[in-house]
Amino acid sequence: MGDAFNNSESAWSDWPIDREIVITRVIDASRDIVFAAWTDPEQIQKWFGPEGFTIMTKEIDIKPGGVWRFDMVAPDSTCYDSRMIFLRIESSTLLEVEHGSDQDNDPGKFRMLVTFNEQSDGKTVLTLRQMHPSKEQRNAKISFGAVEYGGQTLEKLARHVAAVGRE
Repeated sequence: MGDAFNNSESAWSDWPIDREIVITRVIDASRDIVFAAWTDPEQIQKWFGPEGFTIMTKEIDIKPGGVWRFDMVAPDSTCYDSRMIFLRIESSTLLEVEHGSDQDNDPGKFRMLVTFNEQSDGKTVLTLRQMHPSKEQRNAKISFGAVEYGGQTLEKLARHVAAVGRE
């Protein structure tokens, strides 16, 4: 993982912290199980998104260069069209994606880095970092509820992997 942060071609090496949102959660499951929940097309659709939101997938191909196009439907039926482009997938350790609305050249898209660190007790520390194009966009996302919604999404992930572990 150290190489990813020291690589001069990585946008993460010198990204201004005032454009970032960081959410971390300890999940009571192994890193491989948590990583699979993010990279298995069947699983990610079951838990992704804030509490009460549902996912309606249009297209999903989780691989470097692959795309996940979906609608995130809120409890009040508001539909948020979304697109993730998978930039990097390093087995069981990290994912890097571009996330935005389902339109080409979306000015509001941001980069997201998800890292998976296994603890000695078998739990996984998941860290989700969002890099926004500007401080203003970051602040708008925080005002919209990005931190709270991100926490809800990771809670849904934790419940999902707990259920998978019982199967």
